[in-house]
Amino acid sequence: MTIDELYDELLTQAADDRTVTVAAEASTRGPEARTRRLIRSVLDDLFQDASFAFDETLVKDNLDELLLVLIGVRGSKTHGKALMGDLAHLFDTQLSPGTVYPRLHELAESGVLAPREMVRTKEYRVSERADAVRRLERSMRQHLALAAVFYAALEEL
Repeated sequence: MTIDELYDELLTQAADDRTVTVAAEASTRGPEARTRRLIRSVLDDLFQDASFAFDETLVKDNLDELLLVLIGVRGSKTHGKALMGDLAHLFDTQLSPGTVYPRLHELAESGVLAPREMVRTKEYRVSERADAVRRLERSMRQHLALAAVFYAALEEL
């Protein structure tokens, strides 16, 4: 099975009525609710076990991509403090400002994010959608490939 086939299979499994309902409801409840519903629907579709939790090291290792996802899904009120709150609430990860803000600044310096100066903070938005999509697709393929290797190895153990 190729990575694209595996991804297509995951999408097919996630395309039930519940996911469609969640997506429709999410558009009317603001950026925080939309983000929570997106992640919750993915986890519900992939895992029947409600005790699943993200590993903090994995979150840190994929922080750039997670920030791009959160900023892209949120669409508004995307300042560092709100993003840190999202990471804590959605991924059960307490990251320090010294971890999150340098990543935001580097993403802005690379041109994929555009910061907007506010009175006491900066709000971020995705400025280079194509670059953000490429980054997320590359990361997704890496993770799916690794998952496929793990899955295949289960049969060998």
